[in-house]
Amino acid sequence: MITLTHYLMLAGILFAIAVAGIFLNRKNVILLLMCIELMLLAVNFNFVAFSRFLGLLDGQIFVFFILTVAAAEAAIGLAILVVLFRQRQSINVEELDVMKG
Repeated sequence: MITLTHYLMLAGILFAIAVAGIFLNRKNVILLLMCIELMLLAVNFNFVAFSRFLGLLDGQIFVFFILTVAAAEAAIGLAILVVLFRQRQSINVEELDVMKG
């Protein structure tokens, strides 16, 4: 039988992969955004696991709010990346740190 510990370990592994992705690849902005989304999904996984094992719906309601905010964040982040790519012809993080007004 799958226990709460199994779910928490899986969420911890997903979170660790996301953190490793952020620290290992600091060049590509799209990959950084994907790692942040993976972190949010790991947290959502914990919310659902605790909600299921405690018999409450609170965690699942939080997940809906987090997914809504994450979708808006992804849409706005990708729109900003498209504008930056059109301006600079690159999405390299090291080239994007200088903002000119």
